[in-house]
Amino acid sequence: MRSRSEEDEFRTYVELHRTALVRTAYLLCGDRDEAEDLAQTTVTKVFTAWERVRAAENPDAYVRRILVNVNLSRTRRRRVRQFLTDRLPDRAGPDPTSAVAQRSVLMAALSRLPAGRRAAVVLRHWEDRSESEVAKILGCTVGTVRSQTFKGLAQLRKDPQLADLIPRQTDTPSTSDTEVRPWPTTAPH
Repeated sequence: MRSRSEEDEFRTYVELHRTALVRTAYLLCGDRDEAEDLAQTTVTKVFTAWERVRAAENPDAYVRRILVNVNLSRTRRRRVRQFLTDRLPDRAGPDPTSAVAQRSVLMAALSRLPAGRRAAVVLRHWEDRSESEVAKILGCTVGTVRSQTFKGLAQLRKDPQLADLIPRQTDTPSTSDTEVRPWPTTAPH
């Protein structure tokens, strides 16, 4: 039986970190509804292990580790592999912003990465965590994080769907026929 103060501490933690947890879950699975489910399952597991979580050196890393493990378990159980697409379902009105389209292309490219590489890229570059933090979250060595991140980024750079999002290098900066588009800097909400 947990004391009232422990339950209040848990509620406060969840209220402060829920949005970031859902965002990370979305980046890992690519679907808003599944991200909510992943975050909820993670919160449930955190609640049952709250004493270990709050006693951990880095509780956020502990919670992210639970999230990554829940996602990996979900992908292992799934018999039919799910792929994100850049085609959105029919909506009442079109979304005029190009950022949404770019984000969809990026999410589709992320979905084509193996789960380990995707987790390393998301945690390292989207959440801007250090290699050692990512290693703790994923339960592997820093070298494995570097390797998985390098391979994941290399695979993303080779993805033809991302060609329009990645700036191209030119020999002469004054060449007008080469369009350079910035990499999207906003994360999905």
